[in-house]
Amino acid sequence: MGEYDRREGELETVRRRTEAELAAELANAEDRRRRARGLDWSKIDDGFVDDVRSALLLPDAPWMQPEKPSFVARLRAWFARLIAWFRSLFGRTPTRAPKVRGARSVVFARLGEGGRSIGSSDLGEAIARLTPDERQQLTERVDQTLSARERDLRREAEEKRRQAEEQRRALAAEREEARRRAEEEERGRVRDAESRRLEREMKERGFVTEKDGTLAVTYGLVERFARLVLEEETRQLPADARLSLAGGASTGVYEKARLRQPEEIAHLDLPSSILAARQAGLRHIDESTSYVYREVTSERVHVVLAFDRSGSMAEGEKLPAAKKALLALYVAIRRRHPDATIDVVAFDNRVDLLDLVELWECTPGAFTNTAEALRTAFLLLRASRATRREVYLVTDGLPEAYTDSDGSVRSGNLPMAMEAALGRARELATVRPLKFSLILIRSEHPEYEAAAREITRTLEGTMVVTDPNRLGVELLVRWIGTSETIRQPVNPLPAPRPVAASPAPGAATAKGRRRKSDRRMGG
Repeated sequence: MGEYDRREGELETVRRRTEAELAAELANAEDRRRRARGLDWSKIDDGFVDDVRSALLLPDAPWMQPEKPSFVARLRAWFARLIAWFRSLFGRTPTRAPKVRGARSVVFARLGEGGRSIGSSDLGEAIARLTPDERQQLTERVDQTLSARERDLRREAEEKRRQAEEQRRALAAEREEARRRAEEEERGRVRDAESRRLEREMKERGFVTEKDGTLAVTYGLVERFARLVLEEETRQLPADARLSLAGGASTGVYEKARLRQPEEIAHLDLPSSILAARQAGLRHIDESTSYVYREVTSERVHVVLAFDRSGSMAEGEKLPAAKKALLALYVAIRRRHPDATIDVVAFDNRVDLLDLVELWECTPGAFTNTAEALRTAFLLLRASRATRREVYLVTDGLPEAYTDSDGSVRSGNLPMAMEAALGRARELATVRPLKFSLILIRSEHPEYEAAAREITRTLEGTMVVTDPNRLGVELLVRWIGTSETIRQPVNPLPAPRPVAASPAPGAATAKGRRRKSDRRMGG
């Protein structure tokens, strides 16, 4: 920027100097024109000699044109030349030719090496030979010469001003471009430094890793993002649903019994232990009066998350919304059941089992093979030993493809695809217990909803039609809405306080809060 300031200062100095010089020349030209109008031809100023000489030598000036003699004069000249010829023929000395009346006797110009010119000694004689009208014309021609020179000076001044302005604008544009490049380079350096810092921190935290020379996301980053998505989706849930999602339900079957091992003290039932100590006449709790919640049967959970990744899911925000919703549900299941088995199934023409990273990176495919997705869910849950089995299927349309007996995928025959999907639904319905939920992304085609309802009816499940921005909320609501059964604990104490079953979703009562504290003590 300092270099451009210096160049701009130099341009301004040159412009001012040039304008001052041109202004002085214009003032001198105007003064010469004013003095030329009152020029005394008896005494020509030395400053006008060149201008007068130039005006006298103008080819179109009347005094530069030869005078045309009359017919009589031409006839006399012819006879004179004839007589001179005869005299020269007979050897007589030729006489001087008579002067033709009206011919000029003053030499106006001579032809020299530099062209036509007029000597200084001849200038006064030439002016003296001019008639008053010719002198007036000479004055006008000198004024025209000076006026033309003044106009040239003005044009030259205007042209120099224009050039100076163009140079100034070009310099300003170059300066602005240099400033923009400098700022862009500075921003680029900041971005590169920030990118390197972020990349280093992400690597240190295990969120990204090097893979084939490029950065690839890790399970830790996707899980962190999934937790953020879950927090965002949870804000849209009612207060009682948020409480249940945070862990307000039992994850197994417990019984109340006496303390057996020191490690069980973490699950101490404090009210029952104090009551037993008082009844035994003791002031403090000891091993003989300590009661704990001991887990008898753990609840095993197996969830299949199936989502449609066909080409139609590329429209709008369907596929990104489905990814975010499934990530949120995945984290919600893990939060309540850390040991749960969760299978993520993506289907188009084929079916793939994905981890969280593959889930987030998956792209739209071909047609919707709903039958093969239901077949995969059946195979996964049939061999499962879980006491709680659930299937969540997210799609935006009706079945379009199916897999025939030889393993080939067929598409385009919608009735056959629907029949295959219903057959696989009846097969999946043989898995017990089973909770099936179908979330259909809203469409303008009513036949999509009819097909989804028929599949859901076959599986005795639930279906909801929603928009992409509500997918996460609908999945979480259906996950929270599952009822869980807990066995009544055995209490050998007199007048025992029973541990009731978990409340239904939405019942935020004082008993529910007490049961929550009991469950925390019981694991």
